[in-house]
Amino acid sequence: MKKNMALVMAAALAASCLATGCGNKAAETKADTTAETTAETGAESKEDGETAAAAGERTTLTVGFDASFPPYGYQENGEYVGFDLDLAQEVCERNGWELVKTPIDWDAKDMELNSGAIDCIWNGFTMNGREDAYTWSEPYIDNTQVFAVKKDGGITSAADLAGKTVLVQADSSALAALTDEENEEIKALADSFAELREVPDYETALLELEAGSADAVAMDEGVARDKQNKNDNITILDEEISKEQYGIGFKLGNEELRDQVWATLLEMEADGTVDTIADKYSVNKDNICISK
Repeated sequence: MKKNMALVMAAALAASCLATGCGNKAAETKADTTAETTAETGAESKEDGETAAAAGERTTLTVGFDASFPPYGYQENGEYVGFDLDLAQEVCERNGWELVKTPIDWDAKDMELNSGAIDCIWNGFTMNGREDAYTWSEPYIDNTQVFAVKKDGGITSAADLAGKTVLVQADSSALAALTDEENEEIKALADSFAELREVPDYETALLELEAGSADAVAMDEGVARDKQNKNDNITILDEEISKEQYGIGFKLGNEELRDQVWATLLEMEADGTVDTIADKYSVNKDNICISK
């Protein structure tokens, strides 16, 4: 009788477990909790654009840059160097971060930033005309767009570019200035060219200029000066295309990272580090406007 009673109780218990899932309840609860936590964390990370960094535990800063933009960012002896990259390196060292240098196609910069592949665009990045597209630092460089030509090419003024081939980097400030319908004088000058042709980077443009397949390059003054310092056959016309300022561009809404980077740059300007880096790359210190 006791044996039969035991069998009855066991059967009742088994039926109860089947109805309530008691045998896997703890495991399921733990799994569900873990899944929910992971999903919530993932959603928050995706929304914020950061993971550990969102909790104040940033360990890296990934900088997107054009690798053919000396003196701000370029490749030398197999390494990526430049004024902007050295600034970023010092910012990282002072904050305990690792700098991740990521060369990008300039016309793909927005995709790289918005996807989270990079944390910022820091490489002679013109703010003007893009004010609402990024979360910007304050400006740190005053810049000008100019024409670079061959010294022996017979072109001494912008008027001489009529009927000539002028190169410009794709999605660049020079291109925007030359095609600006509101600037009638510059637009008329551009319309006088035989061709205004876009190329992927300034290195390509300058090689074409030296080879004689183009007559001028519309470009950033800092890059043109760097090229002029290394090549006596390159000169810069007196006429300016436009004036502008460089800033560091972050994804819209990422004010926290922007503020931390900018606060560190202010410290570097105050203690002379920025000037030291400028001297290293022959950047005109009169154009630096961090504390102005």
